[in-house]
Amino acid sequence: MHADPGPRTALLLMDLQPSILQNYPDEGLLGRIRTALAAARRAGLPVVWVRVCFRPGYPEVSPNNMRFSEMRRTGRLVEGEPGSDLHPSLDVQPQDVVVTKRRIGAFAGSDLEMVLRAAGIEALVLAGVATSGVVLSTVRLAADLDYRLTVLADGCADADPEVHRVLTEKVFPRQAAVQTIAAWVESLSL
Repeated sequence: MHADPGPRTALLLMDLQPSILQNYPDEGLLGRIRTALAAARRAGLPVVWVRVCFRPGYPEVSPNNMRFSEMRRTGRLVEGEPGSDLHPSLDVQPQDVVVTKRRIGAFAGSDLEMVLRAAGIEALVLAGVATSGVVLSTVRLAADLDYRLTVLADGCADADPEVHRVLTEKVFPRQAAVQTIAAWVESLSL
């Protein structure tokens, strides 16, 4: 009889785009993300990138959507435009999957669930910005979809540090393990 190798896990890195990151002044965030990314690659974990973009003219954005109507008004996050791609220092590899979403959460308006199910992924390790945006929305839906979840607390950032703290210390632990990147990297080598 063979030991259970555990659930197939993917690292899910979300909304790490220059035009979004400019709103989060955490100078060390990208360095910590690169540390998690390198550890995932060493461990042979699949890496899935999620980005938010819209078609030219924003046909996906309803005038009822307060958040994205503002983006349409300012002309941000149009596919192919500067600032909409993933941050260039993050070294996206050909074997990585890049998912484009059209809403806050990683599953909404994307084919993320199809990609994960096709790869047999049962567990997700999440990082990205903002903690109160894509991370929160993705944790909630992924938990309802029965994924085993880990949130890398210092791999997330929010414009409001208190909101980040409450989410990572009080809300997320109800549905996910919450770890630092250093602790998660160490757990991969056990």
